[in-house]
Amino acid sequence: MLVNSKEILLAAKKGNYGVPAPDYFDLDSARCFVEVAEELQKPMILSFAQVHCEMGLMTLEEAGLIGRYLGERAGVPIVLHLDHGTDEAFIKKAIDLGFTSVMLDASMESFEVNVRRTKAMADYAHAHGVTIEAEIGHVGTGENYNGDGDSDSVYTTVEEAVEFECRTGVDSLAVSIGTAHGLYKNCRQPVIYFERLHQLAAAVKAPLVLHGSSGSGEENLRRCAAEGISKVNVLTDFLTGAMEAVREKNPSGYLELKAAANEGMKQMLRHCFWLYGQIVSNSV
Repeated sequence: MLVNSKEILLAAKKGNYGVPAPDYFDLDSARCFVEVAEELQKPMILSFAQVHCEMGLMTLEEAGLIGRYLGERAGVPIVLHLDHGTDEAFIKKAIDLGFTSVMLDASMESFEVNVRRTKAMADYAHAHGVTIEAEIGHVGTGENYNGDGDSDSVYTTVEEAVEFECRTGVDSLAVSIGTAHGLYKNCRQPVIYFERLHQLAAAVKAPLVLHGSSGSGEENLRRCAAEGISKVNVLTDFLTGAMEAVREKNPSGYLELKAAANEGMKQMLRHCFWLYGQIVSNSV
């Protein structure tokens, strides 16, 4: 069933676990993710990023059709989420196409511009029964990450996060605590600012979101989910899992290759559900 993210993320915040939000980029990936959620009988956030349209992977219309079809027929709650929407027209189109949750990422704007744009988008989304996520601070890229405090990320401050939530009415808030998008090319894994996470979780009422989780280290992610993060965005880890499965199976044909890649993504998502604390057994 298709739902918005409100109740799912509030339950995660109360229960001290994280809900996986895998980014799908074609029919196979979306179907794999929903099948695992049904297999485990757990709610999930099925996420599609605006940049995937810009990369030519799918149109927004195609993404909406796939997400709605799979979400509506699923036997567990599925949130159809637009990730990293950067312009209002695109986000409104996603809402028109049936997305039940959207993100406006204006984190590179000034604080006041971010507040103004997010508040207007939140009012529009809420009027359509859609939940909204925003970002305060800025999660940079892994290729620019060189270690503790040396990156193009901007840490989220508690004072700005509290004011931002109060003035915009967002349903969830992505925060910057040390992770980065994509692969970490200059270090093994990031240094997470857990003290800041604890401060944010205590001060902000809205569930917190972690971007750039792939490659961040299992112990880091386990602690993030248990200590204040309610939604965990993932993409690169699924691509890595798919390729590892392909190399292991060494398929002789294209259909066998697709099957191996799909199973690799499924196994990674099963692991994420366990790692983020949404299931207690890792035997699946």
